[in-house]
Amino acid sequence: MKKKIHPEDYRPVVFKDINNEKTFICRSTVKTKDFIKINGFSYPLYKMEISSYSHPFFTGEKRFLGKTGPAEKFKKKYEKYKKF
Repeated sequence: MKKKIHPEDYRPVVFKDINNEKTFICRSTVKTKDFIKINGFSYPLYKMEISSYSHPFFTGEKRFLGKTGPAEKFKKKYEKYKKF
């Protein structure tokens, strides 16, 4: 490998899916403020909203938001402010 091409802060980071609390460790340069202790070691913690553990493509489950779409929900929410 070539020297001096990788970032200095390339380190193991724990990625946590906040939908189902699953975690995995991967090397990354992501900036974090939180830390977590796993197996006696302290790792930087990065919280994600979606990962392969919760994404419908990888889990195979189908999610339906409901019968109405976002436009209908918006109209219903603000129709009380409608001026005639």
